[in-house]
Amino acid sequence: MTHFFRLILLIFITNLSHAITTNQTQFFSVMKDSLSGNYPFDWGASKVEKPVCDFTGITCDDKGDIIKLDFSGWSSLSGNFPTDFCTYLPNLRVLNLGNTKLKFPIHDIINCSKLEQLIMNQMHQSGALPDFSSLKSLRILDLSYNSFTGDFPMSVFNLTNLEILNFNENNGFDLWELPKSFERLKNLKSMVLSTCMLHGQIPPSISNITSLIDLELSGNFLTGQIPKELGLLKNLQQLELYYNYHLVGNIPEELGNLTELIDLDMSVNKLTGTIPSSVCKLPKLQVLQLYNNSLTGQIPDEIETSTTLRMLSLYDNFLSGHIPKKLGQFSGMALVDLSENKLSGPLPEHVCEGGKLLYFLVLDNFLSGFIPESYANCVFLLRFRVSNNRLQGSVPKGLLSLPHVSIIDLSSNNLTGPIPEINGNSRNLSELFLQRNKISGEITPTISRAYSLVKIDFSYNFLYGPIPSEIGNLRKLNLLMLQGNKLNSSIPGSLSSLESLNLLDLSNNLLTGNIPESLSVLLPNSINFSHNLLSGPIPPKLIKGGLVESFAGNPGLCVVIPVYANSSDQKNFPLCSHGYKSKKMNTIWVAGVSVILIFVGAALFLKKRCSKDAAAVEHEDTLSSSFFSYDVKSFHMISFDQREIVESLVDKNIMGHGGSGTVYKIELKSGDVVAVKRLWSRSSKDSSPEDALFVDKALKAEVETLGSIRHKNIVKLYCCFSSLDCSLLVYEYMPNGTLYDSLHKGWIHLDWPTRHRIALGIAQGLAYLHHDLVFPIIHRDIKSTNILLDEDYHPKVADFGIAKVLQARGGKDSTTTVIAGTYGYLAPEYAYSPRATTKCDVYSFGVILMELLTGRKPIESEFGENRNIVFWVSNKVEGKEGARPSEVFDPKLSCSFKDDMVKVLRIAIRCSYKAPASRPTMKEVVQLLIEAEPKSSDSCKLSTKEVSTNVNLIKKPFEL
Repeated sequence: MTHFFRLILLIFITNLSHAITTNQTQFFSVMKDSLSGNYPFDWGASKVEKPVCDFTGITCDDKGDIIKLDFSGWSSLSGNFPTDFCTYLPNLRVLNLGNTKLKFPIHDIINCSKLEQLIMNQMHQSGALPDFSSLKSLRILDLSYNSFTGDFPMSVFNLTNLEILNFNENNGFDLWELPKSFERLKNLKSMVLSTCMLHGQIPPSISNITSLIDLELSGNFLTGQIPKELGLLKNLQQLELYYNYHLVGNIPEELGNLTELIDLDMSVNKLTGTIPSSVCKLPKLQVLQLYNNSLTGQIPDEIETSTTLRMLSLYDNFLSGHIPKKLGQFSGMALVDLSENKLSGPLPEHVCEGGKLLYFLVLDNFLSGFIPESYANCVFLLRFRVSNNRLQGSVPKGLLSLPHVSIIDLSSNNLTGPIPEINGNSRNLSELFLQRNKISGEITPTISRAYSLVKIDFSYNFLYGPIPSEIGNLRKLNLLMLQGNKLNSSIPGSLSSLESLNLLDLSNNLLTGNIPESLSVLLPNSINFSHNLLSGPIPPKLIKGGLVESFAGNPGLCVVIPVYANSSDQKNFPLCSHGYKSKKMNTIWVAGVSVILIFVGAALFLKKRCSKDAAAVEHEDTLSSSFFSYDVKSFHMISFDQREIVESLVDKNIMGHGGSGTVYKIELKSGDVVAVKRLWSRSSKDSSPEDALFVDKALKAEVETLGSIRHKNIVKLYCCFSSLDCSLLVYEYMPNGTLYDSLHKGWIHLDWPTRHRIALGIAQGLAYLHHDLVFPIIHRDIKSTNILLDEDYHPKVADFGIAKVLQARGGKDSTTTVIAGTYGYLAPEYAYSPRATTKCDVYSFGVILMELLTGRKPIESEFGENRNIVFWVSNKVEGKEGARPSEVFDPKLSCSFKDDMVKVLRIAIRCSYKAPASRPTMKEVVQLLIEAEPKSSDSCKLSTKEVSTNVNLIKKPFEL
């Protein structure tokens, strides 16, 4: 009988094993049928006798039961993950689908009773979550970076075996609070609940989870004080409470008991009191970030003895006293940011002694003394900003020649002496600010060695002598500010090579001579030559460009009769004398004769050369086709001959100059009109390898970006011609020019409904770039000159020459040491981090919204030194200095749309928050603008309360 039962049991186990094996095989059959894309090669061997357990991504136990599915990172697969998968795989222990595009039936998970690990991060899942109570064995639950909605699953706090609980970046939940008790979570090591709509207070009972190593509750809406009981979490290594905005009170002294703590971040809250010295003595602390609070008192001296501290960020508080003298002497500091406080005394001399310092930022304090010579040895430094202090003495030799530094900001101090020489090491320097000091001497010609410079500001110093012609070699320069000095030479014509220039200010100097005609190519950018000793005729194109006020205070300047016979500009400038006209005619005659001689010489040379090989030019068509030898890539259907395009690249068709080339308007024989951007020649004898590399990158970025996307609010790229000598991009022509021209040059009045439609169109284009593509695209240079308007004033985003495609896994391409973008539109985080994010575009869009609302430019003298439109609008909205919010609106706009404009003003302020995490996404902006569709009202009254009580202003939301 015993043998009989054994036989029966053996048959049962065999049948059960066979059934499980059959179920597992069926699961993969169902899965292959429901998925699309490239699954692993060995999955396709369905007719080969290969065990399922040998498939890629599968792990089985010694009985042949599947216990682990790991498909993480398989982004090539899409479709529906099979339902009832727990029925097929009853012994499943681990399910990892992170970074996939699969649609997962989350409610089916409750049937996997043996599941120990559920990892579904970055799957973009949505919908409500189930009750997880049945998953008693669950140890790891990671549902971060999704879009779940509804109630937060409080059942997870009852899972007694849970070790990792990660819901980072799930901001679709309804507001919820932490439980009052955590008695069941005795094994929990990591609790990451950042940006998941958590509000209320932090319960003191959280200290019962003594096994906690990582506690992250940042990016939420927590209120009240930080409980001192957190000091009982003896194993805690990481504590992050930043971006809650409403945590108040003191930092508990008891946190000094967290002897294992490595990372402490409580930034962007409303904390008060002093920094506990006990925290600064923690033996393993590497990161201390408390920025954007209301902390007072001194930085504890205990911090200077730390041997582990790497990052210290305390900016935007009310700290006073001296910076500890030995800060960084015993630890390899990578970041020191003490900006926007009330600190005084000298700079710490040993801060980069560890040889790892990347960022040193102490702007907006009361620091005095000299810049230590030792700072010239900070070889890994990326950003050095000490502006708006009381520093004196000279700039240390070698500081401007550091090999990796991208920003040096010494502005608004009492520095003296000359500008140091620059050697060839400073290849990454992109922004150099020395304005408002007492620096004297000549501008060193060696500045051209820093060939990556984008911004130079030497204004309001005691500089004299010539403007070095070598500055014309800085082909990436978009801002050159030299006003308020004693420069006393002529204006070098080489400045006309700065085709990326947006701002050129040479006003209030002692410059003499004529204004070079060649500078006309810099239009439509901002140019200011006022209050100098310039003489001679003003180049006609500059006057036509609306720059009359840019020449005031130069008694020797004049205008020419043929151009200005009916112009009101005669009232500002006298007519040029006969001498200038004769001189001009002589110059033209000489130039004409020279051109003829060169032409004749070239013709004789070509005749001689062609006679040597007559076969090569047997037919005219053959010669012509050789001349126009381009690699052509088409993206839209349009009929034209490439030769017709090339032959139309003449001066009379020039429409303007973009950041990377000249733009032409070309009327084709077919009647179509196109815009053609001609990128800088790669074979010019004067061009450097860096120029060629820049052109190649600009061409590749713009072609790859525009050629692959289709949207009504993105400018259409028809095709690309490229050769060794020339690269041409052919776009649709936009007859109404740029948004900048329409708003600021007074050519046409845009009413509020039109401006709202423009704003909505831009937002929809950016939302498409950020949210609707496989890899999001960051434009990185959103500004009103890059917004084109069609015949009906519908906007299109243009100029993708520096656009970046976000790397899904945070690759190196998502950061840069060179600052791209335009002064006035740059997000403030560029001062602290080189990382480009979609929130940078959101900030720039906020500036455009303010342009549309106010009719003002992003930078105006009325805003104040180093202030932009964001600062100005914020002050008006807050009602400072007796101002009223109504003052921000363009007086040309009808007040009958006041209520609608207030709604958009709120959106603009949100977009321009200082903290990137506080800005909405472009998808959210689109919805907000739709809700703010113009509906005129009868009232034209406006109060401060209407705006400020409905806008959650972050402290100091303006750009530094």
